Amino acid sequence: MRGRKPGLRAIEGGLSTVPRAPSWLPDEAKDEWKRILPSLIDRRILTDTDMATVESYCLAVGTIRRCQMTLAREGDTLETNTGTKRHPAFQTMGQMMTEMRRLAAEIGLTPASRNKAGKTPDGEAGYDAYADLGI
Repeated sequence: MRGRKPGLRAIEGGLSTVPRAPSWLPDEAKDEWKRILPSLIDRRILTDTDMATVESYCLAVGTIRRCQMTLAREGDTLETNTGTKRHPAFQTMGQMMTEMRRLAAEIGLTPASRNKAGKTPDGEAGYDAYADLGI
């Protein structure tokens, strides 16, 4: 999709307290939950309906961490009947990194999305609400 992503803004009815991490999340994902949720809640950009995206983000980060621990423990390569192969955890880790980056942008965890978060452009000097329409 092309064009500018809409800015994240404080939401009327946004969550005001950090919800408990779901019990089914692995420990590494719960650690990420505890790390990111306080700032997201402070910015009031999440509602109950956004929590599945947050859960998915935390699960992706947790999976990346588990993959990295597996690679540290087992090494980057495996010996197979057909020779040396790259460890399968690399593919999972790469897929989760891609998903994590996408979800981080959705929930306002990247520098670019954080800069948009919580701004109220109608109060900014020189703001033109119709600039994107070309009129």
